[in-house]
Amino acid sequence: MKRFVYVFVALTILTLGVAAQTKETVPATATSAGTKSRPPIFRPTKDQITQVQTKLRTANLYSGESTGKLDKATRASIKEWQGGNGLKKTGTLNRATLEKMGIELTESQKLIPVSESSYAESEPAKASTKETSSSANETKPKRTIFRATKDQIIAAQNKLKSGNMYSGDAHGKLDTATRDGLGKFQEANGLKVTKTLNQATLEKMGIELTDRQKAAAATSSESAN
Repeated sequence: MKRFVYVFVALTILTLGVAAQTKETVPATATSAGTKSRPPIFRPTKDQITQVQTKLRTANLYSGESTGKLDKATRASIKEWQGGNGLKKTGTLNRATLEKMGIELTESQKLIPVSESSYAESEPAKASTKETSSSANETKPKRTIFRATKDQIIAAQNKLKSGNMYSGDAHGKLDTATRDGLGKFQEANGLKVTKTLNQATLEKMGIELTDRQKAAAATSSESAN
């Protein structure tokens, strides 16, 4: 009888030991197999945001202060800038946008690859191979972005005021009220309503172009021919 009890106790201890070992190893294996590493998230620094806001102000796309914060007005300006520079209009300050603006990346940001979804579908850099991309860049001239000067904006604001299409001050900034006035002028004069102070609008208003703008216009005309 005692022998039977000893055997029973021994088997019980052995069974408990195997169960405990299984309990320790199985979850660990499952955890290691089920864990997936998340891709790093690209985040701009405050200094980079400040630089972007300054560049957007220079391009007359942003009229706020260089605060280093991605507020609603800054995101809207980034989105507009992206649309004119071959990038997808996300309103976010991703790596592709910083590089396109010529703003230096941090060492940690350089380790994060550019997202393919950052580019617009028509962007030449989206070609499937490097050879195709190089060929596209060589044959397709870079588009010149037309930018009105501060003096031209002031002159346009004065003309809009005289035409009762704008009631603000002639401060030389393309704010929302000025853009709305430009839209009214363009609609009234058979122009495409872009709400931007482009070459056609300046010429229709009788505002003289700069030498640089004239040269760009001549180049565009030659390319079209």
